[in-house]
Amino acid sequence: MRIDIITVVPELLASPLNESILKRAQESGHAEIHVHNLRDYTDDKRRTVDDYPFGGEAGMVMKIEPVYRCIEKLKSERDYDEIIFTSPDGITYNQHEANRLSLMKNIIILCGHYKGIDYRIREHLITREISIGDYVLTGGELAACVIADSVVRIIPGAIGDEASALTDCFQDNLLAPPVYTRPAEFNGWKVPDVLLSGNFAEIEKWQDEQAYERTKALRPDLL
Repeated sequence: MRIDIITVVPELLASPLNESILKRAQESGHAEIHVHNLRDYTDDKRRTVDDYPFGGEAGMVMKIEPVYRCIEKLKSERDYDEIIFTSPDGITYNQHEANRLSLMKNIIILCGHYKGIDYRIREHLITREISIGDYVLTGGELAACVIADSVVRIIPGAIGDEASALTDCFQDNLLAPPVYTRPAEFNGWKVPDVLLSGNFAEIEKWQDEQAYERTKALRPDLL
């Protein structure tokens, strides 16, 4: 899978995209992540990517020309399944959307900045708008990292234990059950006996019950 991220501050993406699972997935060839500096697609000495909005509103707006040039260059090199804009207006991001994107071959993520982007970009170039929550960030870079991380980690082969990704929270609209490790007792706090029983049918039943009860108590909206 290939992910192209368009941004005006590529430095923000350097560390998150090159550590842990994302780093290993790229080194093993399961994913490619390319970051494009939007300023490289400007045509003036100041490398201007924004301008004042028509109508006199406060703030600055990302210009259409450099965004168009960058996206058109990428599209001339390969086909893209989605061109995503990280926006508060978009669909609320969840595990089902991450699963859907993980099946794609090539996607572009455009990171918003400043007051917003020229609306013609959203009308004519973007195929999907995604929001990671009802709050405002300085730019879309952190949202792009969230999307990239959540998508790449479930690509087959990206992590060592594929079954682990399939039992994560939200994969079946339930929160994950509690997990424990050694020692079996610490400070008088004990691991549930069923997990030490070796009875895998009972363990699976307990896990299913715990997942349901935790979801019912903490996130009933998922049920």
